Amino acid sequence: MLPLRDVNPSRRVPVITIAFIAINILVFLYQQTLSEEELYALALVPFQVTHRFNLGVALTFFSSMFMHANLLHIGGNMLYLWIFGDNVEDAMGHVRYILFYLLSGVAAALSQILVTPNTRIPMIGASGAIAGVLGGYLLLYPNARILSMVIMFYFIRLVEVPAYILLGLWFILQFFTGFASFGTAGETGGVAVFAHIGGFVFGLLTVKLFTLGHRRRPPGPPSYEVIRPWGEDAWWRDL
Repeated sequence: MLPLRDVNPSRRVPVITIAFIAINILVFLYQQTLSEEELYALALVPFQVTHRFNLGVALTFFSSMFMHANLLHIGGNMLYLWIFGDNVEDAMGHVRYILFYLLSGVAAALSQILVTPNTRIPMIGASGAIAGVLGGYLLLYPNARILSMVIMFYFIRLVEVPAYILLGLWFILQFFTGFASFGTAGETGGVAVFAHIGGFVFGLLTVKLFTLGHRRRPPGPPSYEVIRPWGEDAWWRDL
């Protein structure tokens, strides 16, 4: 099930969400000019955090948050950020949203490091931070309708599903994937599932703190419409 957009318009221009997307794209373009050694130096390596921690290593919590492995990686992450980030930003305000996003990314990375403290496989990607946004969205807008594409064999159908179903299924998938890979999570590259879990839980637990006292504008009128039916291991660890 692939989300395409939500039927939950915000009244403010999501300038921070747009800025985050722009920064991610610019960093991805810059990555194409770097060597593998230079990329490794900017990525977050759990072994360095647990054994060689210093200011430079601390900064990789943030540099790695804006790096991506390939077009599919950044494309999927930016799609989710665009769909869900604007409403969370609207609920918090710009400054709080920046802090929430960055702290979600740090919490996500620490969750993965807790499970794989000795791995030297670097972690890159925004999806840990975006997982925090998803957790926040779920608590703030559980009944918001999400237009999603469902592919079943040769059939493609567009449906609107409540956020609690879409995001709940997403979290369940992450949880069981993480449970299945628990013993080998630090041995091969791939998806840092525990970062997704940690970021999502952080978002759930803290979103109310970040919206406390912030006056939200009433949402705009929903744009309802009829939807008709229409089918290897890596050196990095995706966040």
